[in-house]
Amino acid sequence: MHGILLAGGTGSRLFPITAGTNKHLLPVYNKPMIYYSLSTLMLAGIRDIVLITSPGDVDRFTALLGDGSHLGLRITYRTQTQARGIAEAFLIAEDIIQGYPVALALGDNLLYGSGFTGLLQSAVLRLTLSGGAVIFGAKVENPRDYGVAEVDAQGTVIGLEEKPREPRSPWAVPGLYFYDARVTEFARALAPSARGELEITDLNRVYQQSGGLHLVRFPRGMTWLDTGSPDNLADAGDFVRTIEKRQGIMIGCVEEIAWRQHFISDKELLAVAERWKATPYGQYLAALPADAAH
Repeated sequence: MHGILLAGGTGSRLFPITAGTNKHLLPVYNKPMIYYSLSTLMLAGIRDIVLITSPGDVDRFTALLGDGSHLGLRITYRTQTQARGIAEAFLIAEDIIQGYPVALALGDNLLYGSGFTGLLQSAVLRLTLSGGAVIFGAKVENPRDYGVAEVDAQGTVIGLEEKPREPRSPWAVPGLYFYDARVTEFARALAPSARGELEITDLNRVYQQSGGLHLVRFPRGMTWLDTGSPDNLADAGDFVRTIEKRQGIMIGCVEEIAWRQHFISDKELLAVAERWKATPYGQYLAALPADAAH
């Protein structure tokens, strides 16, 4: 399975913070925003990742992540020159992902909670066994602000609405999507919306109409944060800081996840830790193998 990490756009909701940088490189407490969505793909077991960003930002992401080899990943970069919709990502990355199932994660979404890895692995298994598509549902108090999915008792999606005035469901759809290998074919057949974009909701409707769109509901206690506005960015930083300080663990620590997923060895983890040994981040990484032995 391949992954797509969408990290383009202008970050207009965060101006003037984003006037000189890509929003996905902004800090969420002690890590760049992009680490959190990258960690989601890694927790799903995905090692081949296409990062799509704006042409002027490729060098910035390359400076941060390189080719991904230090994480046991293979990261390839592609650019989206204009805002033509989330679903265009599958066409931009078509030369790499064609013929493979793929997961797409939006770079400004933070997902965290007990059992999350199991949910991701179940989505991958469902695609492997049955094909189709898997999306997720987060129960929210204000579904009018989101794309909303209506589901039957078996979790099959029977309706999709974008920011509905009268929602038929409390289940908002976060920016994480799993599709079978037909996704490039379906994305290519989409017509642009009224705003000139290839909409991810329209792509989901194609899968829904074929009976192959399944929704996995996040359980109580699962956290979904969109970090795309100043208030949400601050809230996300506060959330991460609180959890990490209280529990002594890190959220979205890509080096730790690579090590725990056996993408890299103890030696490779410690080599990364050595680079940052003067920082709390590096010291945390350096302690992981010894802590695991106890």
